[in-house]
Amino acid sequence: MKIASLKLENFRNYSNAQIMFSPGVNSLVGKNAQGKTNLIEAIYFACIGKSFRTSKEKELLSWGKDAGSVTLQASNQIRNKEIKVILQKGCKKIVRMDGINIRRIGDVLGEVPIVFFSPDELKLVKDSPEERRRFMNIDISQTNKKYFYLLSRYEKILDNRNKLLKSTTNKEVILETVDIWNRAIASAGIKIAKERAEFIKKIAPYADMANKFISNGENLVVEYNGIKVESEEEYISKLEKSFEKDFKLGYTTFGPHRDDIDIYLNGVEVKNFGSQGQQRTAALALKLAELEIIKEKTGEYPVLILDDVFSELDAGRRQRLLKFTSRCQTFITTTDESFCEGKIIKIQNGKLENN
Repeated sequence: MKIASLKLENFRNYSNAQIMFSPGVNSLVGKNAQGKTNLIEAIYFACIGKSFRTSKEKELLSWGKDAGSVTLQASNQIRNKEIKVILQKGCKKIVRMDGINIRRIGDVLGEVPIVFFSPDELKLVKDSPEERRRFMNIDISQTNKKYFYLLSRYEKILDNRNKLLKSTTNKEVILETVDIWNRAIASAGIKIAKERAEFIKKIAPYADMANKFISNGENLVVEYNGIKVESEEEYISKLEKSFEKDFKLGYTTFGPHRDDIDIYLNGVEVKNFGSQGQQRTAALALKLAELEIIKEKTGEYPVLILDDVFSELDAGRRQRLLKFTSRCQTFITTTDESFCEGKIIKIQNGKLENN
């Protein structure tokens, strides 16, 4: 799918804006705080169902406005797709696909697959395992909606088991019912772990290829660091063995909610020993590898968004990145017109100007 147009009403600093996009490269150029990131946030919001900047959707409305909307039109060779998200102050958002209200936000995922990268995505390599789990979850969910709902189910079961562990200091009372939650969490948890392990197995060679291309030859190794069990019975056994520890701490210590990804560059752990430039390139390589995974799963490349990335790269890496991404529709935000490629869209104080 390629995004054909976007319409915004009272979204961030856009009171009313409509823009048509090129199926190739779209360069959004303007000074800082003019609305470049707001525009791509709107694209992300329509495609993923949430913002990459805030969990408080009321912040997406223009100042002083009670309602707003984002309408995205996309198409490929066989179908058209319209996604409209309506924001109302004090109410849950309304999501419509092709004019029909949808009840579950997970149904939006994968309709218009996207890959997003900004300098903040460096946390994918540097920060806590939660960031790397989020990376896996968003990517897998875009091509496997069953995974998204499985993950939601797992989180609810995990929450219930943790509440039980905290409910009383009487261990015997907890032991009377914990087995029910052990079996439920094992059923969902082992499936999540297998999906993630398979995902990392597939994405690793693509990430290495992308990293080599952008960095001019450095070797990147990506490995799944998660639970290793072969059956639900083995999973339950692990939970039983960790019960004493869980009971003392008041939460579940075993399961895919503690998964991580190990990332090595030329045999050295990137998180702790890589330079900032190496960490940035490794994070970008993982994101670019998503392009190939989604293409493999769906038969077409996703939309790629690069938010203020070029200012962080030298000229050689910029050119290699552009060459690598030429296969898909790409959105680039920049303050420097010399970085612009393809269709140039100038942005000033929430106003759009096409070249």
